[in-house]
Amino acid sequence: MNAPSSGDGERLAAEPPAASTSGRPADSPGRPAGLPETVPLGSPSGGSLPLLSPPGGSLPFASSPRPTRPRATARSMYRLHRLLEPNAGYRWLVARLDRSPRLRRLFTAAEKSVKKQVFGCRMCAQCALPVTGYACPMTCPKQLRNGPCGGVGADGSCEVYPEMPCVWVMGFERASGHGRSADLQLLQRPIDHRLWEQSSWIRYWQGHDEDLWTRE
Repeated sequence: MNAPSSGDGERLAAEPPAASTSGRPADSPGRPAGLPETVPLGSPSGGSLPLLSPPGGSLPFASSPRPTRPRATARSMYRLHRLLEPNAGYRWLVARLDRSPRLRRLFTAAEKSVKKQVFGCRMCAQCALPVTGYACPMTCPKQLRNGPCGGVGADGSCEVYPEMPCVWVMGFERASGHGRSADLQLLQRPIDHRLWEQSSWIRYWQGHDEDLWTRE
C-alpha cells in the first residue's frame, strides 16, 4: 500500500468534519446533552424540522413547547387584571424589590411557579396574555405571537402536537366569549430575548409593557 503523500495530508486536514443529519458538523458546540436534532411535524406528510442552537450556548426556549390549556377561566383573569393595574402600591413594591436582589429573585420564582401552573408560562418577560384571551402564545411549538400557522387542523388541532388544540384557537374562543376578539388583531412586536426569566409583573408595573403591541 502506498503511503499518502504530503498533498493528501493537506487535503484531509482541510476537509470539514462529518455533518450530522441536520447539516451541522457532528462535533459542533452548543447543543445540550440529550436535545434532539429535529422536531417531528404532525402533518400527514410527516417530516421534521431541524432544531438549532446558537454556537457556544443554548437558548432558554430550545426545546419545543407544547400548547397549554389555561387552568383559569378567561372571565376570572380579565377581572384579576383590573386588580393588577399599575398603581402607587405596586410601584412601591417594585422599588422595594429593586433594592433587594434576594427578594426580587424570590418574587420572580413565585411568579414563575404560579404562571407555569396556570398558563404553561415560559417566562419571556413580555407577557401577551391580556390580549390573547389568557392563552399563552409562547406555548405554541413555533412560538408564534401573531396568530396561528397554516397547519392548524380542521378540528382546531395543533400541527406539531395534533392531539392538542392550537393555542391560538383556544385564545380566540376565550377572548371572543367576552367580546375581546379584537384584541387578537393587535400586532405583537418581536420580543427581546435578553429578558428571558425576568418578571413580567415587575416590568408591567414599571410601564415597560406599553409598547408590546400596536394596532398598526
